[in-house]
Amino acid sequence: MSNHPIEGLMKTTMDSLKEMIDVNTIVGDPVKLGDDGVIIPISKVSIGFASGGTEFSNTNSQSEEDYSSKFPFGGGSGAGVSVQPVAFLVVNKDQVKLLPVDEVNSIERIIDSIPDFVETIAKMFKKNNENKEDKIENTIKADEF
Repeated sequence: MSNHPIEGLMKTTMDSLKEMIDVNTIVGDPVKLGDDGVIIPISKVSIGFASGGTEFSNTNSQSEEDYSSKFPFGGGSGAGVSVQPVAFLVVNKDQVKLLPVDEVNSIERIIDSIPDFVETIAKMFKKNNENKEDKIENTIKADEF
């Protein structure tokens, strides 16, 4: 028996999908940030695929060749593709961060940024204390003269 006509429909649809979607659809092309870093977009790709067909029959047909010429195949296929950005991978000299686009993860982003925030505050206090110590030393030196 020769290839069924539905195979041709499915092959054409799948070949078309292969042309539309590749690795760069999911992990996008990097975007340079000067000399220091790169942003890489990451997306979610969803694909829906459907095909179907029918053959018209005749109970009086004697041979398969006669059958296919008198009663043709009817069918169709289709596909849908959805590309949705989910995150950005930010790479620079000091660190790599994954920044999700989803609003649900906003709390998670805030929690992730707490260590950086605490470190910044600690540096500010340390700098403030150093400035106070310098002022005290300068005052003591001025009093000695």
